[in-house]
Amino acid sequence: MNLTKEQILAQLADSCKNTLMETLEIQYVDFGDDYVVAQMPVTPRVHQPDGVLHGGAMVALAESVGSAASFMFLDGENMYVRGIEISANHLKSKRDGMVYAKATFIHKGRTTQLWNIDVVDEENTLISKVKLTTIALPKK
Repeated sequence: MNLTKEQILAQLADSCKNTLMETLEIQYVDFGDDYVVAQMPVTPRVHQPDGVLHGGAMVALAESVGSAASFMFLDGENMYVRGIEISANHLKSKRDGMVYAKATFIHKGRTTQLWNIDVVDEENTLISKVKLTTIALPKK
């Protein structure tokens, strides 16, 4: 079955209901042959106490988009995808607006995958650089 881009994005949106992604207002907005993009609004909901975007919220955004990409580009019907390691370098702060996370493969193995995830703002300024390792395990 070939689905349109809009149908696939709608399925990703449905998968976020009643999850952390819904709480953080993360939305999947684009994908291609080797990438997935998600966005998250920067509001007080995702601030740390001094009013800037919390690093943990950026990491949650990055892991969400990387895991979704693994699910899309691997056999998501027959495999569970889990994040097993993540590291982030937060380079700039952000008080409001929108951030976008783009996950691209560094390594696409049958069992483990390595993702580069750049979190940028509306002007494409790099906010965080994230590396995520995922594992694909067979569903039983």
